[in-house]
Amino acid sequence: MEVYLVGGAVRDQLLGLPVRERDWVVVGARPEDLERQGYMPVGREFPVFLHPQTKEEYALARLERKVSPGYRGFTTQFSPDVTLEEDLKRRDLTINAMAQAPSGEIIDPYGGQQDLKARRLRHVSAAFVEDPVRILRLARFAARFADLGFSVAEETLTLMREMVSSGEADTLVPERVWQETERALGESRPDVFFQTLRDCGALAVIFPEIDALYGVPQPPKWHPEVDTGVHVMLAVRYAAGIGAPTSVRFAVLMHDLGKARTPREQWPSHRGHEEAGVPLVEALSQRLRVPNGFRELAVLGARHHAVVHKAAELRADTVLKLLETTDAFRRPERFAELLLVCESDARGRTGLEDRPYPQAEYLRRARDAAAAAQLSEEDRAGLQGPAIGAKIRARRLEAVTRVKEEFAGQLT
Repeated sequence: MEVYLVGGAVRDQLLGLPVRERDWVVVGARPEDLERQGYMPVGREFPVFLHPQTKEEYALARLERKVSPGYRGFTTQFSPDVTLEEDLKRRDLTINAMAQAPSGEIIDPYGGQQDLKARRLRHVSAAFVEDPVRILRLARFAARFADLGFSVAEETLTLMREMVSSGEADTLVPERVWQETERALGESRPDVFFQTLRDCGALAVIFPEIDALYGVPQPPKWHPEVDTGVHVMLAVRYAAGIGAPTSVRFAVLMHDLGKARTPREQWPSHRGHEEAGVPLVEALSQRLRVPNGFRELAVLGARHHAVVHKAAELRADTVLKLLETTDAFRRPERFAELLLVCESDARGRTGLEDRPYPQAEYLRRARDAAAAAQLSEEDRAGLQGPAIGAKIRARRLEAVTRVKEEFAGQLT
């Protein structure tokens, strides 16, 4: 029985990056051999075991054969006769198809080290086309390693285009699409994930609502980058750059979907795009089974981003209505995330990345001041039900008015 460290742990060691998790492959063994040594079986479709002490995953070397469309259309063969090179060949990218022996020797039959040096994402073999999830995984790795200068090999991009043309991308199931998308949104350059999908044609299949934004113009006065799709990617990149939560990054991705619904004769104006985008956000979220928290924030972002941008022009009572409509008093953390969505939108514009956005601090202060407005026992004397609510709202309005006066010079 031979045990090798494989995959991402080897790759990240060679790149000088922290190792997130360690996976192992076992050659020359049967399931009962590992069980006798105390390993716990956890694999459903093929033999994977947890180490009795470290709880790291150990998988028996295996082969895969495509038998039907989709990422589930495989049969798996494992036996003590499967070699390490055969196991590595079934992997997606050369940089993920390396192993390390206990001696420290790197086993690299498919050129992974050379591709690491060349900063190239390249498929291991033609079997890449058999699993549509690999389109998403490669795009996610492109997002993770973009800042290190990695790009997709042209021959691999060609294979991905062939997969899209053959309909393989249509077989992706919602759970895997969202799983990979959520992970990609958490990478340092999530915009590269979506650009890579667009480069191979998969964006139109998987995210048609986002793909439809490209080629839709906006007023150059407000959007020097003009193209809506380009703007959304700039905004997503900004959100990632400030370390915004993944839910915020998703909401930024969704905030302008309604602009694709604007009739061409109205371009580059997009009056009413905010509300027009809400059903698109809802439909995409339902299709991909996006978690409710992500969906709710995305709907708020689509519906209210333009109002937040115009905070300086709003009367105090309109600001208070915005706070009430967005449930800012009961859910202050989500309101803070909404402001991050709007800030990312405002700064995701060519040449305007560093422009001040005082609207966010103004609305935060207005929310906090209004939330702190309370009624004393004396104030409540003789009041019941709706009258108490009206009195509290009046106090909140006074608080918002004071904050508005404080910010008067900063919001111009």
